[in-house]
Amino acid sequence: MALEVVQPGVQPLGQFDGYDGVFLTVKGGEVATLVGVPYPGTDKQAYADGYVGSTRPAATTVLASGARPLFLVDDGISGYGTLFGSVIGGTAGQFSNAPWAGVPGTQLGPHSAYASGKLTLWDKPGTYAVTLDAVDTDATTGLVPTNATLAIGAALYATDEGLLTPNVADAFENVVLGRFLNFESWKGGSLVTTPVRLVSAANSPVGLGQPQAGGFNRALITFNPPA
Repeated sequence: MALEVVQPGVQPLGQFDGYDGVFLTVKGGEVATLVGVPYPGTDKQAYADGYVGSTRPAATTVLASGARPLFLVDDGISGYGTLFGSVIGGTAGQFSNAPWAGVPGTQLGPHSAYASGKLTLWDKPGTYAVTLDAVDTDATTGLVPTNATLAIGAALYATDEGLLTPNVADAFENVVLGRFLNFESWKGGSLVTTPVRLVSAANSPVGLGQPQAGGFNRALITFNPPA
């Protein structure tokens, strides 16, 4: 016999069904685990795949003490996680897509897991970025820039809803999943981006020629889940 490599170490895991009622609500960046789904049963995704046997694994962001293994969910409800992206512009240009300003745009397609019923899960240690709408958003204790006690290297946990948090009191379990590095501004996928706020013209009615303060919308973290 021999070892058969099912998933190379640098690739995500994409073969697990999402748990009904959960998988289409994830924003991307939540912590997930696997639970057993009876078959035959009520879980539509397990049924659609034609599974046979008594139990199949399904991915869920609802966490309970002792949940293992733990993953980061890749699929989301906007950006590349939506099949056809978002509408840019609108009637007479009255609507624009500006995710860096908290304006998500109009969703043009379904969640990327809609047809397959599967979620992409990352279990490999590494550095990841999570948008700030998909974490613990408590203004004083959450994974947000307004948390004055949050330090670089702070331990990160997960709530029972799978949201990353630096507050162990809100964690589903006292287990460190990773570390906080810093907050960043969305770069739109470009490796090198010069924001308009840094190059505003001298006669700009907004910038007045001076660099402007930028808002943060994602957290850079390390992820190293326990076995």
